[in-house]
Amino acid sequence: MVFPKDPLAGGTWFATDEDSNVIVLLNGAEDKHIHNPPYAKSRGLILLDIASAKSPLIMWKDIDLQNIEPFTLILFQQKQLFQLRWNGFEKETLPLDPTQNYIWSSATLYSETIREQRSAWFADFIYKTAEIQPELVVDFHQNTQKDDNENGLVIDRKGNLKTLSITQAIIDQNKVTLRHHDLVNQIENIQSFITI
Repeated sequence: MVFPKDPLAGGTWFATDEDSNVIVLLNGAEDKHIHNPPYAKSRGLILLDIASAKSPLIMWKDIDLQNIEPFTLILFQQKQLFQLRWNGFEKETLPLDPTQNYIWSSATLYSETIREQRSAWFADFIYKTAEIQPELVVDFHQNTQKDDNENGLVIDRKGNLKTLSITQAIIDQNKVTLRHHDLVNQIENIQSFITI
């Protein structure tokens, strides 16, 4: 398994493995929740528990999430796509069409209106882009609404919240490449491996 590691809690927000599974974490579920610590475990560690299982989807169904802060996972497993949500009370498993395009924005960071606006930017990018290439997707995430520090795709809310990185998984036949763009130090780390 390959993932960028959170230096504070030791967890992650993005992981991929030799089976071409990809799992991504967003804080919060459908709606903004009230932060009520202490929680039993970091959501980034929960992601690692799920991602390291033989079947992340089965692990999701079995894992006990009591006293875990709400979150959303996007899981790509065996060429299937799922949105997995924990709202603090119950789990939701939503199968998605893997041939379609999706974008998510954290409910803890953005109002519903702003999330809809960001979705509109993405729809416009898809509409105007003849052939979607990995570099163009990174450029979209790094440069869309670049002057909007509050709600653009890279935020800097005066020290309170800041986008630190952009992470991308590219699955090409039997090869997975994880690209991690450290926006603070302007460093790109690329890890590639052959899948099973």
